[in-house]
Amino acid sequence: MFPSNISPKQMKKLMKRMGIQMEEINATEVIIQTPEKIITIQEPEVIKTHVGGVTTFQVSGNIIEKDVEGRVEIEKEDIELVAEQAGVSFDEAKKALESADGDIAQAILNLKT
Repeated sequence: MFPSNISPKQMKKLMKRMGIQMEEINATEVIIQTPEKIITIQEPEVIKTHVGGVTTFQVSGNIIEKDVEGRVEIEKEDIELVAEQAGVSFDEAKKALESADGDIAQAILNLKT
């Protein structure tokens, strides 16, 4: 599409005339979470491009993928509530919530029996 002997300065002017805006994002990590896995991109190079009313991101870097197996996010407040109600430590309450898939009532019952 573009000639190969064009200088970076000329390329920027040409892209500006075409309505293409590019911006480099200074990111330290990019995380993409899907129902099946978590993709972490460390030391990323992120380019934000705006063309014709559409914004896109181009990301490259060191990729780490981890499978998600029924992982439930547990809030700190939930852990504190379970710890208080069951009379146990924060760590014990967290483990109980994890084994109960985040169910507060079940975690308390499991700790009290």
